Amino acid sequence: MDQQVKPNIRDLSFDKLDKLLSDRGEKPFRVKQISEWLWKKHARSFDEMTNLSKSTRAWLGSEYDIKRVEVAEEQKSEDGTIKSAFRLPDGHIVEGVLIPAEGRMTACISSQVGCSLSCAFCATGTMKRMKNLSGYEIYDQVVNIARQAEKYYDHPLTNIVFMGMGEPLMNFKGMIESIEYLTSEKGLGMSAKRITVSTAGIARMIKRMADECPKVNLALSLHAASEEKRDKIMPINQSNSLDSLAEALSYYRSKTRANLTYEYIAFKDFNDSIEDAKNLVSFCKKVPAKVNIIEYNPVDHADFERPSIQKVDAFAAFLEANDVRVTIRRSRGKDIDAACGQLANKNDAVKKP
Repeated sequence: MDQQVKPNIRDLSFDKLDKLLSDRGEKPFRVKQISEWLWKKHARSFDEMTNLSKSTRAWLGSEYDIKRVEVAEEQKSEDGTIKSAFRLPDGHIVEGVLIPAEGRMTACISSQVGCSLSCAFCATGTMKRMKNLSGYEIYDQVVNIARQAEKYYDHPLTNIVFMGMGEPLMNFKGMIESIEYLTSEKGLGMSAKRITVSTAGIARMIKRMADECPKVNLALSLHAASEEKRDKIMPINQSNSLDSLAEALSYYRSKTRANLTYEYIAFKDFNDSIEDAKNLVSFCKKVPAKVNIIEYNPVDHADFERPSIQKVDAFAAFLEANDVRVTIRRSRGKDIDAACGQLANKNDAVKKP
């Protein structure tokens, strides 16, 4: 039996796939059909491509494999949030979340297996970074979550956020490839304006994103607006200071018209005082953005606590009084470890081969 390891055809970009097929003499309409089978119809084998000739299917099957990401486990929260453990073709597991809220269906997706940033409040940060996801592995998470939205809520997917496991700007290649697949009419045809990339803050990559991917929205995981406090909870700040981030974000705003958001997890007696709010107002004056205040979700290794509702409300009121747009975001999926900062592969799927 032939044990040759064949390349995955879905590792090819749209342009490379088109060139491969055109160079072989396939007509443009055939090229389109094959692309649709791979990306829109989600074919699992070349034999499924019934509108192609047997010889074309045989050639494709002899040269290439089709690899896909599968749902290995699915958990549904009391609030309707659905967390999925996705098994990658190499056996690794990542998690993604469907968040249904107020007429929106949002897919929260992962960009890496694990993470190397070690943020003090994040469960994923306790995991070793095993690999960057390829473009199709990110894309397939969205496809599977979109199916869940239709199956359980009879509603199409409306938004995509790179806020799952990993730092997307440290997997720039995979992120850019996946956004191409997600926004192209050859793929899901999603509007770039409905995609948000969340970063812990890597200044030079924020600038690169402005140059190469200007249409998607950007969210900065800020969580503290003083160097001292941010250093304590986010080691990345030691090489990407608030001043350098402000410069990069200003560049981003000058190059794009995309939305900019600061994510701010409130920790009891750490970053929830009016003095902390004053620091945040000062940062917002440098680079204006909407602020999302997020409820802290407990994780096993961290000693942080959630502040009172009254204290969070007072914090938000101070921001609003100083002309900062603010939203208090209540966490979803806490009971299944699906909320912000809780993704850490604590599921049965990682125990199964």
